[in-house]
Amino acid sequence: MKVVVKVGTSTLAHPTGRLNIRHIEALCKVLSDLKNAGHQIILVSSGAIGMGAGKLCLPGRPADMPTKQAAAAVGQCELMYTYDKLFTEYNHTVAQILITSEDVEDGARSENLHSTLTRLLELGALPIVNENDTVSTAEIAVGDNDTLAALLARSLSADLLVLLSDIDGLFTADPHTDPAARLIQRVEELTPEIEAAAGGRGSALGTGGMATKLRAARIVTEAGADMVIANGQAPEVLYDILAGEPAGTRFAGKRSPA
Repeated sequence: MKVVVKVGTSTLAHPTGRLNIRHIEALCKVLSDLKNAGHQIILVSSGAIGMGAGKLCLPGRPADMPTKQAAAAVGQCELMYTYDKLFTEYNHTVAQILITSEDVEDGARSENLHSTLTRLLELGALPIVNENDTVSTAEIAVGDNDTLAALLARSLSADLLVLLSDIDGLFTADPHTDPAARLIQRVEELTPEIEAAAGGRGSALGTGGMATKLRAARIVTEAGADMVIANGQAPEVLYDILAGEPAGTRFAGKRSPA
């Protein structure tokens, strides 16, 4: 399978912004094993600003644009150094790709991006993609790697998009405030009722929320692929997801009639 995996800041970093070594080591081990099994993996990784804020000893996610961009520059170095070190231990080569919205939306640039990613996969590399937060203010303002991952999955005709976050999936209500909230295991169609179940921001270091994940689900499922939202605290959940086992919330892709 060709799989795009997006990992959020909450999975990669502690609330302090410092690297969560246990989680990132487990993630790299599982992704390496999945590649060994023959799957093609594209990793969309958040976390540059959050990690940069931690490494610069800032009290939290910066509010002003210059500090956000400075934190991204510092954090991206740490992210890629860590990924390169960990994946190399499992004999896998990583490639860094930093993109802006124009790289996805502009015809010629989108084609170039597609060609580069396709060739990297053919060469056996594991592309690691992030928004170019150091120079692009629009992407930081949007802060939406969920949509970025969905657009990449659609462009590459991926079989599956997995969004790893700090929540088990889509619930009937906010599980943080409603003890009666229950997990929705499978979504066949994005109805108004499903969309009403989403809302709110993500963690203090990240910027995503369930609404951005449903936007990503619409992009991917309309292209015919499945999407799964799952908790990234235990990356081993990816084994069940790729095997089609119940895990998190699976959004069914729209299949063309036979």
